[in-house]
Amino acid sequence: MTARQLKPGSNTQKYEDRYLAVTHDVFNQPPALQDYNLFEQDQALREATVREGAAHAASDLQAFGALAGAADTIDLGFRANNNKPVFNTHDRFGHRIDEVDFHPSYHELMRIAMENGLHSSPWTHPGQGAHVARAARYYMHSQVEAAHCCPVTMTFAAIPSIRKQANLAADWEQKILANQYDPRNLPDSDKTSVTIGMAMTEKQGGSDVRANSTRAYPVGNEGPGEAYELVGHKWFVSAPMCDAFLVLAQTANGLSCFLMPRWRPDGSKNPWQVQRLKNKMGNVANASSEAELRGALAWMVGEEGRGVPTIIEMVAMTRFDCMIGSSAGMRQAVAQATHHCRHRSAFGNRLIEQPLMQNVLADLALESEAALAYTMRVARALDNQDDERERLFTRLATPVGKYWICKRTPNHAYEAMECIGGSGVMEDCIMPRLFRESPVNAIWEGSGNVQCLDTLRALQKEPETLDAFFRETAEARGTDRRFDQFLTQLQDDFADISDFQYRARNLVDRMALALQASLLIRHSDKAVADAFCASRLENTGGQNYGNLPSGTDPAAIIKRATPVVG
Repeated sequence: MTARQLKPGSNTQKYEDRYLAVTHDVFNQPPALQDYNLFEQDQALREATVREGAAHAASDLQAFGALAGAADTIDLGFRANNNKPVFNTHDRFGHRIDEVDFHPSYHELMRIAMENGLHSSPWTHPGQGAHVARAARYYMHSQVEAAHCCPVTMTFAAIPSIRKQANLAADWEQKILANQYDPRNLPDSDKTSVTIGMAMTEKQGGSDVRANSTRAYPVGNEGPGEAYELVGHKWFVSAPMCDAFLVLAQTANGLSCFLMPRWRPDGSKNPWQVQRLKNKMGNVANASSEAELRGALAWMVGEEGRGVPTIIEMVAMTRFDCMIGSSAGMRQAVAQATHHCRHRSAFGNRLIEQPLMQNVLADLALESEAALAYTMRVARALDNQDDERERLFTRLATPVGKYWICKRTPNHAYEAMECIGGSGVMEDCIMPRLFRESPVNAIWEGSGNVQCLDTLRALQKEPETLDAFFRETAEARGTDRRFDQFLTQLQDDFADISDFQYRARNLVDRMALALQASLLIRHSDKAVADAFCASRLENTGGQNYGNLPSGTDPAAIIKRATPVVG
């Protein structure tokens, strides 16, 4: 008898209907990691915020953590990445507009960032913990979606450079620091808030900006604060819908820095033209572009011929944000991996309880917490730049940290993806996005070699920076034999740096590890500090994650790092 021959209403008919309709039940799958508080569920972040001077911001950070972890906010990140920006050269009447069209989700993420002061708060409300609290918010927001943070960072980082030119600061600073978001393609005179971008790189030079060929021609008087017209090209203009850009161009007296707006004061479009948007592997929600400058009006910022020292004030801050962003990527990867393994079972046990998986998860968690501890310590130093020791520490710790933390992120993202398995490769999971985003911060704002050379430049120009760095690191001396031996050897190896360029990566690697170990020994859970010293300072044979030696306590490390959701 076939199913068609069965009598309606018979028991056999009901059995066959159920059998044909129900193929399986969904079980042994984790709930979505959403509707959780990114601040409350991150013990290392909470501790670092208090430790580094921002305890007063705890309630605000708690509220922001709930917003960042909300399902609707997380969905914005997916939508922004699923709908890449579209570039329009002209409007339908033939007017040149150079306009990038973003999905509404991108604009909503930008609104959240700017209304919460991610671009402004340390400048508008300086003081104890200002940079620390802002770094904590940026760290949480970047976990939701990293690409749109690029214009937020550049707007934030532009202030130290623009303040070098008082007349320009008077005209622009109030709108830069306004906690509003206005994406309209209008002259800055018609807006109450603006964003700032940066255009340094050219085809022939890349990181070697002194090879730039863009020329600046004075409109009238020459010198700081005066108007020039720029002619040339820029190979990389990130966030081309910003309202103005810090640009490097050559004058008769050398490479100089300029502020170039999208519009001229008379309301006409400034003649710089986007040629195309970059087709990027990652960072896709944010537009990056190539542009030609065809007599674009701009104003000189800082001393003529001192463009690099002027714009480096901005670059230093963007490099710090690269550290925050990469640390955030690690945190989100750890949260996803531990959450998955907490709920998923295989071979008779929860994945999070299986020894080999514990080794991998704990190792990933160590890397994440060490990156955060380092980043937040630099944030505290930024809050205390009037202290010469803190200024010197910042000067060296920034390139070292930008190099190390950002470079550690890609393999960290991949390993976390492997913990999740096949589902982690699917585009409806955040892991592919984290993986594609992971190399960006290591390459942008100066690649690894550039950071190592900048470390050398700091040592040569201000040898006291090394003393400040080691003085901070040595605060943990006497508490762990492995750390003491590692630090002593590292200091001995700095006795002769005549071949520093050749050995730079080795030395900078170890500087980063020494400071991370020092911070964890002094401030973190004993299990975290012990495992970090055992795996990074003493037992360095394993190159892949999951090489924690016997005797460490992976369960304690994992518990500390795992968001408890569902």
